[in-house]
Amino acid sequence: MRVAALLPAATDIVLALGAGEQLVAVTHACALPGRLAGLPRVTRSRVQGVLAGAIDAQVSELSAAGAPLFELDEATLAAQRPDVILTQAVCEVCAVREEDARAAASRMSPPPHVATLGANSVDGILDDCLTVARALDIPEEGEELVAGLRNRIANVHRTLKANKAPRPGVIVLEWTNPLFTAGHWVPDMVRRAGAVELMSNAGEASRRFTAEELSGRDPQFVVVAPCGYGLKQALEEVRSVAATLSPRQVWVLDANRLTSSPGPGVIRGIEVLAKIFHPALFGDPAPRDAVALPSAL
Repeated sequence: MRVAALLPAATDIVLALGAGEQLVAVTHACALPGRLAGLPRVTRSRVQGVLAGAIDAQVSELSAAGAPLFELDEATLAAQRPDVILTQAVCEVCAVREEDARAAASRMSPPPHVATLGANSVDGILDDCLTVARALDIPEEGEELVAGLRNRIANVHRTLKANKAPRPGVIVLEWTNPLFTAGHWVPDMVRRAGAVELMSNAGEASRRFTAEELSGRDPQFVVVAPCGYGLKQALEEVRSVAATLSPRQVWVLDANRLTSSPGPGVIRGIEVLAKIFHPALFGDPAPRDAVALPSAL
């Protein structure tokens, strides 16, 4: 099976299934092990820069014009002769649009099978793992992967339940300039990690909000997890909103590995969030995963 993954989460799922050798094309943003580092990258972001404010302005301009945020190198993709293309239908800001992926597939001969991922919750992410496994004709590996991930979630739940852990109020920031709530699967992650997201519900899209709204909710924890940012980038961005967040307990997260990408890394994200909210039960998070303010500044 020859597989093209047009979003990083799909690549992560393929790797978690032990099927990395079937990949023939990936996105510009996919993280690959060394043996696969030379795979063709068939997407490119039209948004340039690293500062949150500048990125938001470009995204708004392109979206207002109805223009895609990502370009797909159809010629290179077609040259890889994929049997399966993995795409998504959740967020046009995060990856190639499903309609563009399907249009490209229709122009190939023979046209590959297109499998669409569309998770808006943790259970949806697990279902997407099964979808990928079926598309790759390895359903048993999918069942095994999902069973292991569910067991890890259950371990967190059992510890919380056994200790009758209180559920603190939490706000997760998906973006810092402007401020955005974290939507889709992130509120579900917070719940499973033993807390309550105060500004969004599972399945809802992220939205802009004001510093006044944040203050009015009075969360015990604020988790800064800018979409697609690693920990170093997130630490640089949090400086601009640190005064707004103080004196709450503020943590900065490696969102790129733990919350932004709807793949197996989200389960690790639940475990890390549980460490932030309930360190007496789970221990402190590793510095590579999350850092607390003010030490982060």
